[in-house]
Amino acid sequence: MKEYELTVLIRPDREAELDKSLGAVKKLVADNGGKLLSEDNWGKKRLAYKIKGEDFAVYVLLNVELPAAAPLKISNALNISDDVIRYLLVKVDEKARTALVEAKKRAEERGEASSDLEA
Repeated sequence: MKEYELTVLIRPDREAELDKSLGAVKKLVADNGGKLLSEDNWGKKRLAYKIKGEDFAVYVLLNVELPAAAPLKISNALNISDDVIRYLLVKVDEKARTALVEAKKRAEERGEASSDLEA
């Protein structure tokens, strides 16, 4: 199974029922043999332009593991969902993730080193 990032924009009028809408997306992932690794709710944000007549959306980022056939099935289901106004499903590039983690470690080391010099 490969790791994917699924970013979902949910209608703002469904914010009160966010657990239900998000539960449907999670169930869709699980029903297609996927596994939820992490979830990050970014909250309600203004859109750069109107999407399906909406100015705002609730952004949710899900990190999931999916078998090979699942992304197409999930995409098809999200396309016809009433709660989801837009989504993006991308495969995680392991080389890029490793480079990002290493760069973050180097930045932290430099930050700690500069704070050591100040003391």
